[in-house]
Amino acid sequence: MSYKLLNNLDNVSYKLFKSLNNFDVQLIYKHMSHLKNKLRKILENKNEHFPATIDEMSSKEKHSEVETSHSREKALLESVVGPIEPDNPFIVEQASAAMEELLRMAQAGEPLWIPNTDNGIERLSKNEYLSIFPKGIELEPMEMKSEASRQSAIIFINHTKLVEILMDVKQWSTVFSGIVSRASTIDVVSNGMDGNYNGALQVMTADFHVLSPLVPTREYSFARYCKQIDNETWAVADVSLENLGPASITQSRRRPSGCMIQELPNGFSKVTWVEHVEVDDRNVHQLYKSLVNSGLAFGAKRWIITLYRQCARLLSFQSNNIHAEYVRVMLTPEGRKSMLKLAERMVLGYCNGVGVSTEHMWTMFCGEGATDAKIMTRKNTDDPRTPAGTVISAASSFWIPVPPKRVFDFLIDVRSRSKWDLLTKVGQVQPIVHIANGRDPSSRISLLCLHNPGKSNKYILQESCADSTASYVIYAPVDRISMNVVLSGGDPNYVDVLPWGFAILPDGPGKNLGGILEVGSGGSLLTVAFQIKIRSVPPENLTSGQVATINKLIQCTTKRIKNALVSDSNV
Repeated sequence: MSYKLLNNLDNVSYKLFKSLNNFDVQLIYKHMSHLKNKLRKILENKNEHFPATIDEMSSKEKHSEVETSHSREKALLESVVGPIEPDNPFIVEQASAAMEELLRMAQAGEPLWIPNTDNGIERLSKNEYLSIFPKGIELEPMEMKSEASRQSAIIFINHTKLVEILMDVKQWSTVFSGIVSRASTIDVVSNGMDGNYNGALQVMTADFHVLSPLVPTREYSFARYCKQIDNETWAVADVSLENLGPASITQSRRRPSGCMIQELPNGFSKVTWVEHVEVDDRNVHQLYKSLVNSGLAFGAKRWIITLYRQCARLLSFQSNNIHAEYVRVMLTPEGRKSMLKLAERMVLGYCNGVGVSTEHMWTMFCGEGATDAKIMTRKNTDDPRTPAGTVISAASSFWIPVPPKRVFDFLIDVRSRSKWDLLTKVGQVQPIVHIANGRDPSSRISLLCLHNPGKSNKYILQESCADSTASYVIYAPVDRISMNVVLSGGDPNYVDVLPWGFAILPDGPGKNLGGILEVGSGGSLLTVAFQIKIRSVPPENLTSGQVATINKLIQCTTKRIKNALVSDSNV
């Protein structure tokens, strides 16, 4: 009944919008839309008070719940744009206009784009933008702000493969898992033509996140349109469908954004990425304000650098050569690929546990502010990839006055691991396999062995990667017998994985000194997160003692890292 009321509000507000002729009525419409969003937030919060029904669901029931959520999102969008079906004139018109704007923004120079010599990030001139792309009625709520950036790079990936990644929602969300926490295709308006994605148009929803509990997730509903411009150039454009209709279903809107892809010789492509959004970022924690405002969290530079690193990872995955170091076990090419697949699932699990969304079926338990861990729970009953029972995910972020590279090097050094890793505080850690995972030697997938005196040895699977916008060290204890099956080429989907790890971000933009981008003020924003299984109790019955233990585990790890890296123990 509540969502039917919302749908009726959508219809009424859109009809009102269609009849607007003067500024006063536009202002009334704007306030009406804002009121509608507040009502939706109240209803969503009300639904969150009943998490036990979700936690008790089987995988089939969870899938049904997700499908229901998709249907609701589709119904809300259809109240704005009409039925989502082939040749829907509103969607086609919006997508075509977005493509035209994206291409002009991707190719224009000054004065539309203003280069920043300090950090190498191009910024959009709002006045120039409004003169070139008059938006007509301005529907941007007062609490929302505009963010726009552009970045180009030469990347080793075939242009057709990149188009496929962008148009396949599963591949796209996997490649950009550090940014995209959830993505789904609501409906397909057009599949394209001539056996490729030229003309493909689909309606999507996605949540974008920073790997920290202190930065709210950005939720988007948008159309994605792919077009071949000429024999060597493709473009993929996104635009929120509600830009010219009732206020956004979420608190974030995508102005025409996306990328232009130009084919180059020898399998390379020139990619120009444009990000242009309107967001309400008032709930971003002060620790992360500088990073988010700089564009290094959600801007074009973040997308391009992530794509560059992931293309190197894709190349490593497709290679039949082993290229491994410290090989102390039998490792076949098939075993190498199985190990890479297991590591990929571990990384996805970590990202999903930090950047939570409705599709991941986590239930928020407690945790507010920068000093407490965000604690979530879920119950697994029939997923063989995760231990059965109640799983807890805990995450906490803090600032440390140490450069990101130094933090990263410290965390991947097996010689210093016992200084921070509670799993390995007793015993010696020895690398068994290092598999290159990119051009940077520190980007690799490792299998480590923990030698415990008087006990059986344990395996730890770990993936580490670093670039100028973010670094990750993600690991998980794995069963030796199961891991040996993986190393021989067995199916990695039946190996239990509960990831632990760190996301290391710069604390803001820096200056470009001598051609080297120095990011931030010299400090790091570090997120510590882990997932553990507890005894089989309902998630909603988590005791205060268990919560205190989890918080103590996070605090202990944080203190160990600070003591090891910072000379001043009071930091």
